Amino acid sequence: MTPDDVVSRINPDEVVELALALGNIDSPTGSEGPAGEFVQGWLTDNGFKPRRFALTEDRFNVAAWVHGTGGGFSLIYNSHLDTTLRSDAVWSARDPKDPLYHSAWVDGDDIYGDGVVNDKGPMAAFLVAAKTILESGFPLRGDLIVSAVAGEISREPIEEWQGSAYLSKDLGARFMVTHGAVADFAIVAEGTGFGIVGVEPGKAHFKVTVFTDTPRYYTPYLPRPTGLADAPNAIVRASAVIAAFERWAYDYQVENTYEGPFGRIVPKASINAIRAGYPFNLTSAPQLCSFYVDTRILPGANPLDLRDALRGVLTGTGVEGTVELFLYRPGFEVRGADRLIETVRRAHVQVFDVPPAIVGDPVTSMWRDTNAFNELGIPAISYAPRSTSHATRKSFKVKDLTDAALVYARIAMDLCNQDRPRNTPLGAHLNREIAASVAARRPVG
Repeated sequence: MTPDDVVSRINPDEVVELALALGNIDSPTGSEGPAGEFVQGWLTDNGFKPRRFALTEDRFNVAAWVHGTGGGFSLIYNSHLDTTLRSDAVWSARDPKDPLYHSAWVDGDDIYGDGVVNDKGPMAAFLVAAKTILESGFPLRGDLIVSAVAGEISREPIEEWQGSAYLSKDLGARFMVTHGAVADFAIVAEGTGFGIVGVEPGKAHFKVTVFTDTPRYYTPYLPRPTGLADAPNAIVRASAVIAAFERWAYDYQVENTYEGPFGRIVPKASINAIRAGYPFNLTSAPQLCSFYVDTRILPGANPLDLRDALRGVLTGTGVEGTVELFLYRPGFEVRGADRLIETVRRAHVQVFDVPPAIVGDPVTSMWRDTNAFNELGIPAISYAPRSTSHATRKSFKVKDLTDAALVYARIAMDLCNQDRPRNTPLGAHLNREIAASVAARRPVG
């Protein structure tokens, strides 16, 4: 039995059928249970002995092993079960019930569905690849682990939104690894256009609250004219701060762009939520208005520097307010992944006519579960199909999906049969170098 023999057994139709089955299970972040049940059942039906890793009972991770005989490197494939848009998210999308976000289908040469492209299509590809390796009896020396995790897409507790339904990264890949799903290397199968992504930023979330120093004016008594920054209505006053923030955010991403051996990070910041007043009581101007900021930060960067920069934005506008850091997740640039990357490149050119693609800045500037693996000392990269229609039409080519199964199988059969030295350290690659590099940069803002 050769790797070519194994790859020839992969059924493209099975990959597509599994991707569609997964994509037609609506599993937005917080409601991954049915998708997890499906994956566990599929693994059991196909000869695996899957394990659940559950911080909360209804939002669990699933992993299964193709056990090696010993002496080879172990590899974990990872994808997430959760999808991006809840059907009740009426303040996030004009049509939160759009079928594109809750179902999947094939039309011509393309497979459609937000859940398929992010991230159940690549999951289907490596599940079928692992099944084929297991059924063929192809010998592996190191373990191959396949995993499907909850909570990759951000949903973070704040204010009245508390409890397990609002957890994300803490109960997903990170929890699974710390409870036994450990390997020498990890591949996060998220869309990269078959490019190799080895660097990703962290993130910091802030709540910025603007206050007025005037009475809570009943609308008929509202004084005018005023400027934006000294308006008695906190919503109007916040608009001055938001305008200043937008100017700062552009300078921030330009001044902190990072060029490294695994790609470029352009760390962006965006105001993605705002609240003030009550729509059922509109007779008086509110005295406070809060907006909420998602800020991407370089590996090794200190989120308190960002907090101070945002305080400076407030000070510069002359508006009274507060800045609260309510989420921090570090980013990482992979270290110790040379063997993994060379294996991926070698397997890639056995399937494709061109080398791995050059990845665009947005792909290297987002938070993915590679950060969770790298934080815990498991060198991790992202590698999976993606197309220019990924973000807009939520689709990619069916052939890209089926080719992914071929290359995932070849990577596993190659890497897991390479000699693994005894006492191989885990975590020796952590980011001392990049932390020092970032520390040497000029202050943020």
